[in-house]
Amino acid sequence: MILHSLHCHPDDTPPDLSVGVQAARTPAGDLRLIYHIQGAQHLIVPPLSPAPGPRDNLWQHTCCEAFIGAAQGTVDATDTADTADTADTTYREFNFSPSGDWAAYAFIAYRERKADWPLSAAPRISTGQSAAAFLLSAEIPRALLPAAPWRLGLTFVAEALDASKSHWALAHAAARPDFHLAASFTLLLP
Repeated sequence: MILHSLHCHPDDTPPDLSVGVQAARTPAGDLRLIYHIQGAQHLIVPPLSPAPGPRDNLWQHTCCEAFIGAAQGTVDATDTADTADTADTTYREFNFSPSGDWAAYAFIAYRERKADWPLSAAPRISTGQSAAAFLLSAEIPRALLPAAPWRLGLTFVAEALDASKSHWALAHAAARPDFHLAASFTLLLP
């Protein structure tokens, strides 16, 4: 798997970090993401949760994220007829905390959440950490993903020791950090 480098938004003041993500489709059709963060000694890294599970607002602290849309011309089998004609605007957001907590959201358009999205499965997360680095592996079950091929926006929120935040992504498509912009979903994964 290729390690894709994430870049800090130009308006942020980042700590001394190196952030990369590997992405691959598994034989079962799941999506495997492996985040490599060097410079963890400069971050507030949430400790492991005694009962990891779904949690909102994970992005307010150090958090790995993935935004996943169907590549143009594909339609998500779970979309209703009224959203099928806008399949290119639908996407999913996944947040993965080093604590093991996670979040999953479906959107029918830019920042327009699908309120009744049933979660039929849960991402699987594992982490490893040393004084200077951490690794987070997340496997997202096929049941939670849009139709392949996928357009990926791979991102990372870094909370520095002084509680300031920096926003890392494959690409930044706006003057201010905004991971929801489809123009930032730059990695095509067949």
